[in-house]
Amino acid sequence: MQTYLRPTPWDQRNFHIPTYELTSISEEALHQSNEHEGHFTLKIDPLANTELLNKYGFYYVDTLIEPVCHKSALKFTEKDGVELSYNYNKSEILRITAEAFQGGRFHRDYNIPNFMADNRYVNWVKDLIEENQIMALKYEGSTAGFYAYEGNKILLLGMDASYRGKGLAKPFLSKGASEHFSLVDEDELVTSISPSNLPSLNLFISTGFKLRNTVDVYHKLNGSLPVGG
Repeated sequence: MQTYLRPTPWDQRNFHIPTYELTSISEEALHQSNEHEGHFTLKIDPLANTELLNKYGFYYVDTLIEPVCHKSALKFTEKDGVELSYNYNKSEILRITAEAFQGGRFHRDYNIPNFMADNRYVNWVKDLIEENQIMALKYEGSTAGFYAYEGNKILLLGMDASYRGKGLAKPFLSKGASEHFSLVDEDELVTSISPSNLPSLNLFISTGFKLRNTVDVYHKLNGSLPVGG
């Protein structure tokens, strides 16, 4: 029998139950989610009929928009004191991670405790550090944030709370994206942003990104999560 459940071990390690992403919206795929304990993710076209999703216990958590930037469209913003570095204190990057991402889809999932959603980001960034996929964003010599990437995808852009609102976001993003283009043989960079994160969405648009695809994200919990910190 064909399986429509793709294991996501990077999530399982944080939630301590089996985790999956469904590869189809068919009723057969949805039925398979009833036959296994775990947490499930399903990404669908916003115009898709959701009647079966409700029947099988899936609930909406977020919408993701895909901003895309062609190399020729990148708008560069200069600011004195802004630089990138591959040399950084890992603990500083992880400290910024722990407080910079509070609006992700797992934070919005009422079945996921916030500490588990926080741990998911921290463990993800630990992996990216090990894979050398992090650039530190520095201002006047101090680590103010970081830029994480994989292939032509911008995965995360995090900034220390004490540096926000100081006109650094555009210089950081444009400098990071320019460096990113130099690292990959691609003409486009892509990322993924929730429309609820308007500051980030506006930042990418003002730096030359255009909005392309949109998906709605649904979750399902079949069973229960272990409790505790």
